[in-house]
Amino acid sequence: MKTQWMLSEDHEMVRQTAERFARERLREGYQSRESIPTMSQALMREMGALGLIAPNVPEPFGGIGAPSLVNGLICEAIAYGDFNLSYLNMVTPLICDVLLRHASPAVQEQYIPSLAAGESICALGLTEPRGGSDASHLVVSATRKGDKFIFKGEKTSISFAEQASSMLTFARTNPEDSGPRGVSAFVVPLDLPGVSRIAFNDIGTKPVGRGSVFFDDVEVPASAMIGRENTGFTQIMEGFDLSRILIALQCIGAAQASVDETWAYVSEREAFGYRLSKFQGVSFPLAEHESQLESMRTLCYHTLALRDAGKRHTREAAMVKWMAPKFCTDIIQNCLLLHGHYGYTMDLPHQQRLRDVMGLQIGDGTAQIMKTIIARETIGSVGVHYK
Repeated sequence: MKTQWMLSEDHEMVRQTAERFARERLREGYQSRESIPTMSQALMREMGALGLIAPNVPEPFGGIGAPSLVNGLICEAIAYGDFNLSYLNMVTPLICDVLLRHASPAVQEQYIPSLAAGESICALGLTEPRGGSDASHLVVSATRKGDKFIFKGEKTSISFAEQASSMLTFARTNPEDSGPRGVSAFVVPLDLPGVSRIAFNDIGTKPVGRGSVFFDDVEVPASAMIGRENTGFTQIMEGFDLSRILIALQCIGAAQASVDETWAYVSEREAFGYRLSKFQGVSFPLAEHESQLESMRTLCYHTLALRDAGKRHTREAAMVKWMAPKFCTDIIQNCLLLHGHYGYTMDLPHQQRLRDVMGLQIGDGTAQIMKTIIARETIGSVGVHYK
């Protein structure tokens, strides 16, 4: 990571801890861990013990009570070493933030400490087969029956689908309202009777995994509801601004690792009697990549600073969300090409980073959705298509 920000002594220490952990504990095993389709429990607990999974969580729950800016610094640092483990730094703070804002003290105590400690994973259950980017028109139903809700339906494209122990699930509690106002949020344990799961055979992010979760008349206690009934969609939309920035920093961290490795390679490799770095056709593209990464990184941390100051940042979050996955995929691909024929092997990490990063051009909102948000935030409803 190149950009330096004005940090307190404690937060600077956290940043250094994250960078050291990523380089010493994560980077070397990044490729080998892809063959094991699950997160390393040992590494998760190490990250949790260092306060690196959910730094936004207050100290009584096992976090360090850090601002969003520090969350971003950690996320980028971890992604530099292992893009897949950085998913924890993106998903868990978002979920913990929703719980801290809206959950009962009992639910907070039940879930947040174990999530921050790296002892469990909570998935985000929003996407459904018929919806995709149209996330507000959910059909998974939660029908009240006494002190329980009966869940029925399918959530799909769920990260951590097979290994999460719980899921922050959004379901329709008001069947008469087909839009966002009829949705409620619940933390649903995934070991309940009637829950089943299937895994997808994805191109990348294999240790994270993605799949579908099915609810077949699953009984969920009413106490599992987060916040007020029929207000769940608004709650998660508040968190998407944070997750979109963290996704951008995940991609930036991975791309920076490939750029650094490529600089080292072209500085040693010789052709036509010169180091490859002497050729402008090699060094200029890398110089462009450094410029792109630093520009995106600066916008990310500016946006996190806006968030920490309580200022509106939806527009900026959408900007970094569409740019970083797209540009970082291109950067990593070019780094692969600059390694010549050796780059086309499975031995180098560029191919895995390429597969891992490209998926985030889809997840959490496509570029088209992000550009729609930017237009809406800039010029209002005249810049958005409605039926």
